[in-house]
Amino acid sequence: MMGRNGTTGTVVTAVIGCVAGLLLASCGSSGTSSTSSTSGAAGQPPTAGMKTATSIGKGEGQLNLIAWEGYAQPSWVKPFEQQTGCQVNAKYAGSSDEMVTLMANGGGGQYDLVSASGDADLRLIYSGDVRPVNVHLVPDWTNFIPQLKAPPFNTINGVHYGVSLQWGPNVLLYSKKSFPSAPASWNVIYDPKYKGAVTVPDNPIQIADAALYLSKTQPGLNITDPYELTQAQFNAAVGLLKQQRPLILKYWDLASQEISMFKNGDAVVGAAWPYQTNTLQAAGAPVADEIPAEGATGWADTWMLATHAPHPNCAYQWMKWVSTPTVQAEQAISFGETPANTLACPIMDQQQKGACAQYHANAPASYFNSIKFWKTPIANCGNGKSDCIPYAQWQQAWTTEVTG
Repeated sequence: MMGRNGTTGTVVTAVIGCVAGLLLASCGSSGTSSTSSTSGAAGQPPTAGMKTATSIGKGEGQLNLIAWEGYAQPSWVKPFEQQTGCQVNAKYAGSSDEMVTLMANGGGGQYDLVSASGDADLRLIYSGDVRPVNVHLVPDWTNFIPQLKAPPFNTINGVHYGVSLQWGPNVLLYSKKSFPSAPASWNVIYDPKYKGAVTVPDNPIQIADAALYLSKTQPGLNITDPYELTQAQFNAAVGLLKQQRPLILKYWDLASQEISMFKNGDAVVGAAWPYQTNTLQAAGAPVADEIPAEGATGWADTWMLATHAPHPNCAYQWMKWVSTPTVQAEQAISFGETPANTLACPIMDQQQKGACAQYHANAPASYFNSIKFWKTPIANCGNGKSDCIPYAQWQQAWTTEVTG
């Protein structure tokens, strides 16, 4: 996929301040259209009142995407271009924070769609940089798994701000030369035995991975949600990552960087996505991945429409195209993730025997629910105290205490 990783910026910090404080009536960015609603009740995103398309018109000839690396492969881009006349121009982003920054001012009149993950969705929605979409113009939306038809990270007060795409876990990638048997725990990425051979994403949300590990290994911390951390819980997670720092070969930004480290034998264990595993195995590298006993965090991605998208008809054509069972199956196998469309499963098996089960496309809801999907940490985590640590502080701790 790329690097779903983090870099701190003033734009991002300002947006998070708005989300964390829920001062939504005054949080609107310059990306909010003059037709959008910014005066609604607290909790109402700035673009909530914007009209959605009722039909897909003639394509504008171009489509500008901000995407994760691997999300615009020729095998499904070329047929789309031939059928629609929409020329796809994809900019691969290295982090969710970079996506948020690129989408500032509603995409700046340049970008049409962004393949945002759960740790970016609410920032984009509440900054006014994405607009509501009409999911009924995407016929295959009716075939999505129930959890992704209107998930809370892209649907607010019944208004859809995007179309769900794919989902998957963050996995433990390891060299089979160094680990003849699969590691049973995430503890290996914190083990001094592997000093200088460990790699993890350069991403503030990595604090949640440390918190998830601690929730199982230090139950006295009472961590129940790795994205909702009190100061003491947050300090424990950051402390663990500070202890890990001397072990790190590199905090990677792009998937290609981690792939190179494992291919060269410089890294033997790290946090990754199935995409890296697939790419390395296809190249003959002796690697495998595992979801350890403590469980895993994960992502669920959404194509979100920029408030000032210059090519909205091509954008809707794209959302329609990538939601079809065949393209969902192609992307799932290419990337090693799980499709939103339930009809993709048999097509995955046609393309690659056993792929449906391998990527959990036919798994029960309990598997989906077992993954701690990325979400934006906010101060208000439902206990009435607003004593959780918001994302701006995650960014600050990551850059100044962990990697700085």
